[in-house]
Amino acid sequence: MGEQWLDDGSVVIARPVNPAPQLMLLFHGLGADADDLVPLGRRLAQAYPQASVVSVQAPQHCEFGAGRQWFSVRDVDDANRVQRVAAALPAFSEQVRRWQRECGAGVAQTALIGFSQGAIMALHTTLHEPALSGRVVALSGRFAELPQRPAPRTTLHLLHGMRDAVIPAALAHAAAEHLVAIGADITADLLPGLGHGIDDAIVERLLERLSTHVPAHTWREALASDPGQPGDALH
Repeated sequence: MGEQWLDDGSVVIARPVNPAPQLMLLFHGLGADADDLVPLGRRLAQAYPQASVVSVQAPQHCEFGAGRQWFSVRDVDDANRVQRVAAALPAFSEQVRRWQRECGAGVAQTALIGFSQGAIMALHTTLHEPALSGRVVALSGRFAELPQRPAPRTTLHLLHGMRDAVIPAALAHAAAEHLVAIGADITADLLPGLGHGIDDAIVERLLERLSTHVPAHTWREALASDPGQPGDALH
């Protein structure tokens, strides 16, 4: 099946098989729309030919010109951002569950990949139990509020441009340090020369992380099932 534009503005980029062994949901930034992440979705579909890949449209019209928004940023600050993200989360989460049902994918097979405001929403899902996905990717994003405990079966990948003037890279660096301290499963990459956007370098790093990082809970379960013999060592 080729790409399919839906009535709500979302774009089904790839849906080769059902049930889907992998489901990748993309969430665009403020003032953009689902079309904005179609090029990224095509790269993901090429790298993962059995995956269902969908770019999801935000439900609200952007208050500042064209495009869409997940939540209002009018007079936003650190306090009311949390409230606005929390208010938008039920509809966001239902979109995730909808595509899980339609594609026959479970939580462990689902990756939420958000850019900017879409990343804020995706990251916020990890503050609630049960978690919605096995992986959350934040491209040029941030937490509305930092989690106090890790989502035990969710891996987080933070990728951020060091020249980002919209959401400073320092927020990603601080979040990574906090997540490591609370025992979260996380990777963090700060890319020199990149501003608030998506380029080939960040896409290549994303594909590398998705392909090579083994989730921490998988390691824990493997060790629990086969802890080895005393004195065993890797050579």
